[in-house]
Amino acid sequence: MENEQVIIAVEGPSAAGKTTWCRAQLGGETAMEGFVAEYQPTGREPDGTNFEVQARYWATVNSIRWSEAEELASRTGIALCDSDPLKLHYSWCLAAVGAAPRERFEHELLAVESAFAQLTLGFTDLTVISIPSPEQLLLQREQDHSRRRRHFELHAALAEPLTHWYSAVDRVDPGRVVWHFPAQLDLSQCPPSRPHRSDLGLLRAVIDELPPLPR
Repeated sequence: MENEQVIIAVEGPSAAGKTTWCRAQLGGETAMEGFVAEYQPTGREPDGTNFEVQARYWATVNSIRWSEAEELASRTGIALCDSDPLKLHYSWCLAAVGAAPRERFEHELLAVESAFAQLTLGFTDLTVISIPSPEQLLLQREQDHSRRRRHFELHAALAEPLTHWYSAVDRVDPGRVVWHFPAQLDLSQCPPSRPHRSDLGLLRAVIDELPPLPR
């Protein structure tokens, strides 16, 4: 993996241990080099009344995180992203469990396709994902006193569609999803950087591979 610039998404439901694992890989609580933190709500997010405005907002937010990941990978050789900068899976998962209309996902897909065309969003080179059992998620939530996790129940319900999403990614482009958090990530065993991260054909193939959303 010498001279590679690798972008890695770290995924899983709320309380799966994403942030803890990222910090462990980088040397502890204060080690932030090579780490792209997850998005923190500002209170100014769109309220969902206009799907087009909402889609543009999140495409911009996620493009900023993607730019941070590219810069870090260029500078340090690796960028660990606490949740996938692409983040399109979130609106798809919400629609899959009936927590948001499918129109929200459809608008966000259009915004993401536009961002791909402009090379401001893309697929990470590798996704490391953990889907603990509901009982384990609840235990980990109760043991973490640093965060309130106000939407924990909803996010825990997204575990199954989240598995569907990354299973689709894994089927379309095998070898780029690791289904557990290893004690130590071995970059020598990871796939090489994608030749074209903003591949619209790959994006559409993943969407086509997903189970149909309810109408």
